[in-house]
Amino acid sequence: MALDQAYPQYLSRQARSAEMLDAETELRLAYAWRDQRDEVALHRLITAYMRLAISMAAKFRRYGAPMNDLIQEASLGLMKAAEKFDPDRGVRFSTYAVWWIKASIQDYVMRNWSIVRTGSTSAQKSLFFNMKRVQAKLEREAAAEGSVLDQHQLRAKVAAEIGVRITEVALMEGRLAGSDASLNATQADEDGREWIDALPDDAPQAAEQVEASHDQALLRGWLVAAMRGLTARERHIVTERRLREEPRTLEALGAELGVSKERIRQLEVAAYAKLRRSLSAQSGEVLALL
Repeated sequence: MALDQAYPQYLSRQARSAEMLDAETELRLAYAWRDQRDEVALHRLITAYMRLAISMAAKFRRYGAPMNDLIQEASLGLMKAAEKFDPDRGVRFSTYAVWWIKASIQDYVMRNWSIVRTGSTSAQKSLFFNMKRVQAKLEREAAAEGSVLDQHQLRAKVAAEIGVRITEVALMEGRLAGSDASLNATQADEDGREWIDALPDDAPQAAEQVEASHDQALLRGWLVAAMRGLTARERHIVTERRLREEPRTLEALGAELGVSKERIRQLEVAAYAKLRRSLSAQSGEVLALL
């Protein structure tokens, strides 16, 4: 027998052999954990109710999740219940733990049902776990009365039964209608292509790459020609202020060239004006040829 099949059976045997707690012992253990953080008391409390956690986990096997994982999630829910349980409320721990165990398992099932998030709200969770059962019940009742429900009528009755909107019922039907499929699965055609081959390629196509390369070369040529129209000092200022990864400050350039930072700013403005005029003239010449 495979280990993943034998382990749940081993846990089940261990849980069945655990002690049965009476109400007084359960209360004493709960107080010991809450007030004194007694880990021995916590261990006894958890161990005694592992059979409850395993029993609840088994009810969710129809969703296709491994039993080992379901038991693990049920155990986490049981431990959360022990952490939050208040023995002063006069409720048995088993009654309180049921909600936490169920919530933990349901969250796990919904997270792993599909790579697309199935739902997170309480209404979506209620639909996920109850919709098919409610649909079957409503269809049986309609058949017993000699009538047949169309899709809209069935959705309306399901929404009323579960307490959600009709639109939420329709959305959940779509989510549950199909299962995940690998993009590497083979298509049913003669070529035997994979589905991933049918996805559009968002990368630039060859023609787009050629156009982009041509445009960049043209712009680079315009800029080189425009820079030649500047004086040596203006080219140096533009290069240091705009073409470096870490632009230099006006003060640093002023100290290097022996002028004030205000004079550097004036030279920079004048150089940009020359560049704009040169680039405008070159682009105008190109547009006139088109």
